[in-house]
Amino acid sequence: MHRRTFVASALAGLAAGAVPFASSAPAQGLKEMRIGWQKAGIFPAVKQRGTLEAAFKPLGIEVRWVEFPFGPPMMEALNTGSIDYGYVGDSPPIFAQAASANLLYVAALPLSGRNEGIVVPADLPLKALADLKGKKIGVGKASSAHNTVIAALEKAGLALSDVTLVYLPPADALAAFQRGAIDAWSIWDPFLARAEIGLKAHVLAFAGDVHTTSAFYIANRDFTAKNSDTVALLNSEFAKASKWGESNRGEVVSSLHAATGVEVEALRVAIDRSWFSVIPVTEEVAANQQVIADRYHRLGLIPKPIAVRDIVWQWKPAA
Repeated sequence: MHRRTFVASALAGLAAGAVPFASSAPAQGLKEMRIGWQKAGIFPAVKQRGTLEAAFKPLGIEVRWVEFPFGPPMMEALNTGSIDYGYVGDSPPIFAQAASANLLYVAALPLSGRNEGIVVPADLPLKALADLKGKKIGVGKASSAHNTVIAALEKAGLALSDVTLVYLPPADALAAFQRGAIDAWSIWDPFLARAEIGLKAHVLAFAGDVHTTSAFYIANRDFTAKNSDTVALLNSEFAKASKWGESNRGEVVSSLHAATGVEVEALRVAIDRSWFSVIPVTEEVAANQQVIADRYHRLGLIPKPIAVRDIVWQWKPAA
């Protein structure tokens, strides 16, 4: 689906049955917010520019940034209350909800479908998804890339048993890919762009070739209940930052380079194919997320069925 069509339809209505927005002043005594982030997308630029700090300082609230290598450990920190708010792909909140984590979806980011994919070394004779049969595929367990590789196998008519999934965090998977310990790698940007540009890897399929998905802003449920206005303001500030990012991609690239050290050429590829927008979690977004959750349950990867809408928080952006 074209980006403008997707965003327009997503904004048409909020998800039915969502956890209601309850207006409240920032809780008495709230002095610090802990934001989970990864060195990807717009987050390094937001952190570098200090826009959150500027928005919350007048309220007497300090912002503390807590870095994570990928989504699943961030979900654990949100569940325990070690952080209050963060940003992840589609799969981590599904696994967390299946484990009864104390979380809410508070906003969504529609994705271009080009920032994640399955790559193979250029010198291997793998030209189509069906060629993955019998191969070892590196992937972060419970990450968005986990969903992408499963959707890709389904599209190719392959079962999970036809491949060997090697569960590795991104840095370890990169090392395994470079030394030939895995035959393919399901991964997101900037790792994906780095594999394409620096390692001359071949993309068998981008995420958008096999499924439609979003990324999400997630908050601790208890924190949101006590600080609903604060969460709404966080969403609004990230929405402003995303709008800025659309028009200032060069600065986003520079911030990512300063944060990661990844080659500018690869980062430019990653950012050029990114979408930047923050929207409420609508009926369409929640329904697509439910498809992913049902897939994981059907395959026995989560222990029980879940209803995504049960943990959707109804954010109403200011006009």
